Amino acid sequence: MSGLIEGLPDAVALRCLARVPFYLHPKLELVSRSWRAAIRSRELFKARQEVGSSEELLCVCAFDPENLWQLYDPLRDLWITLPVLPSKIRHLAHFGVVCTAGKLFVLGGGSDAVDPLTGDQDGSFATNEVWSYDPVTRQWSPRASMLVPRAMFACCALNGMIVVAGGFTSCRKSISQAEMYDPEKDVWVPIPDLHRSHNSACSGIVIGEKVHVLHKGLSTVQVLDHKGLGWTVEDYGWLQGPMAVVQGAIYVMSHGLIIKQDREVRKVVVSTSSDFRRRIGFAMIGLGDDIYVIGGVIGPDRWNWDIKPMSDVDVLAVGAERPTWRQASPMSRCRGTILGCTQLRI
Repeated sequence: MSGLIEGLPDAVALRCLARVPFYLHPKLELVSRSWRAAIRSRELFKARQEVGSSEELLCVCAFDPENLWQLYDPLRDLWITLPVLPSKIRHLAHFGVVCTAGKLFVLGGGSDAVDPLTGDQDGSFATNEVWSYDPVTRQWSPRASMLVPRAMFACCALNGMIVVAGGFTSCRKSISQAEMYDPEKDVWVPIPDLHRSHNSACSGIVIGEKVHVLHKGLSTVQVLDHKGLGWTVEDYGWLQGPMAVVQGAIYVMSHGLIIKQDREVRKVVVSTSSDFRRRIGFAMIGLGDDIYVIGGVIGPDRWNWDIKPMSDVDVLAVGAERPTWRQASPMSRCRGTILGCTQLRI
């Protein structure tokens, strides 16, 4: 990496390149070999942090096409398609997804593929495989496998580590085991089990530097302290439904309303349209001061039995004085039920 920009020291030139948006990086690589080396260097992404040009993107995977991820750039309202996840499992679903250390991690899950002739499942219900996508090299890489195969489990990033808990190892066996992953060392270690396992899928969110594990259909929440030393069981009375965290606050979509949830206190933020009430399988996630509702399908009703896969993206500005909805650019490749969605900072 030498002679990046004539007349400038490489350190200064690198800081100039660091200000170029991520979506233009493939074009920058075409300038010269030295620019390509710079664009694919760790030093560039460190420089992006130093000059304040890091970007917050959304990572999304839908049912169609199979095992394909896209990144969404909210500042430029555009979608970037990643290479196909090279897992041997067809239609990987029910996995955990999280971003930490500047990489996207896809963990566990199983096949959602169905034989069109017999209607049988693919047979791979839960795996322990782990993949990471590096936006610097733009490649997927296998990482150390989880200690326990699992699907439909809680997965969160906590202080640079990845925590997974609960889920299923087969369609009949739910588990309480939990483990923690160090991305720098590529090592998994067991942590205390959940107090209870339940015969339902679970999910996880981080509030106040603590992992909260929620089971579908239950009001109780299992909370891991910030050091990962043990779980407590709390009953916050949280509403059931799609959930997003915006600036540390929890928002839930329930019965056609977006509700801000603060322990037992609830505040209605805004109502949704009638289309939202027929929309299922979408992702709901916070980014900045906004809530994004992405993809899903319009389910059948009494008048129409068709199922319509969606690529739509609806955005609610909850940080505004009067929260309002707007539409963002639809996903350019993905559509239908959202299998995974998370934030990536690069």
